[in-house]
Amino acid sequence: MVKDKTSKYRGSRTCGGGNAKKRRGGGSKGGRGNAGPFKHHFVRTILKGVRRGKYGFKRPPAVIEEKNTINVGKLDEIAQNLVFRGLATEEGSFIKVDMKNLGIDKVLGSGSIRKNRKLRITSKAFSVKAVEKIEESGGEVIFAEANMPE
Repeated sequence: MVKDKTSKYRGSRTCGGGNAKKRRGGGSKGGRGNAGPFKHHFVRTILKGVRRGKYGFKRPPAVIEEKNTINVGKLDEIAQNLVFRGLATEEGSFIKVDMKNLGIDKVLGSGSIRKNRKLRITSKAFSVKAVEKIEESGGEVIFAEANMPE
């Protein structure tokens, strides 16, 4: 009958590890945890895709300008509700919406407008796609200030 490893190494001090000083603590595996990622475990670090040092760019807070936006698809969905709440008005076949009243700075072009829905939208800024979609459905775009489509 063959001995199992446990009983085979009983009484042998090093259990097949060679010198008695080997296999002691974290030093035998190059440290514990994240030891040596840019020294002796460098290859492992590269393979994991870890980068060293500072990278990227952080914009100064004074430069960052937050804009409140809305998509034309969402505007089409809520247009009738805005009229009901008094935030928009109906003028003939048009629904007139002033984005300043809603606290919105820019109208974006995601989504679609129903063919029979004519919107007359006044805003500080519009995306090119938004202008195309509003005018395609028979609506009008009015710039609140002298801005061109971005």
